[in-house]
Amino acid sequence: MIKLGVIIAADDIVRWVGGLMWPFVRISATLLVAPVFGARMVNVRARIGLGLLLALMIAPQVAQAPQIDPLSLAGIVVAMRQVLIGIAMGLILQMVFSALTQSGEYIALSMGLGFASAIDPVGGVQVPMVSQFLTILATLIFLALNGHLVLIELLLRSFATLPVTADGLTSDDLWALIRFGSDMFAGAVLIALPAMASLLLVNLAMGVVTRAAPQLNIFAVGFPLTLLAGFVILILTLPGLSTRIGELLFSAFAVIRHITRA
Repeated sequence: MIKLGVIIAADDIVRWVGGLMWPFVRISATLLVAPVFGARMVNVRARIGLGLLLALMIAPQVAQAPQIDPLSLAGIVVAMRQVLIGIAMGLILQMVFSALTQSGEYIALSMGLGFASAIDPVGGVQVPMVSQFLTILATLIFLALNGHLVLIELLLRSFATLPVTADGLTSDDLWALIRFGSDMFAGAVLIALPAMASLLLVNLAMGVVTRAAPQLNIFAVGFPLTLLAGFVILILTLPGLSTRIGELLFSAFAVIRHITRA
């Protein structure tokens, strides 16, 4: 009776493990930071399962993985490069949501709702209710534009344009990320500027009324009037607000394409 044995070389094991592990590291880093996928309400097991599923789908299409032991120093360097690429892709989109949170804080302070805060399910921190409203609106627009599918497509395409064997992100890519952060700060100011300017005029008008009629209790009249004016301004600026959020998302995808050479 002849027994047949299968001998698996160590190099084959390293190639199989590396072919799955390197895509999984980049994908998991992106899902950890990206909006919607990285929200605290998303189960960690579901996030890991999605990352593993995407890694299994992309592994046969990935170019030849480097023959590096994942537990060696060179393997740790390659893994850190993949983590940096994934975090950069997710952070670019997260900046858009952070800009909306910041603009919501500006508007809330102007209309007197700075004290009304709630836990943000995405970031897990307390933010004003106006910021919560803008974050929910941005999430709905992100999903309506199939932003989550575009992000997954760019993530999987990055393995062809920015393979594992490459050196990773360059200094120009990091500077593009920094410049995009400054653009998002300007975008937050532009979103909040109409409401802030309108509420400033309301406060100036209330100051003139108080000066003309000192017996009027400005705290009893001005506070509800400012709240009402703030809500009316938010309703009037809502159509342009959704357009502005879409433009910020499109610019974020453009930066992701730039750093991944897609």
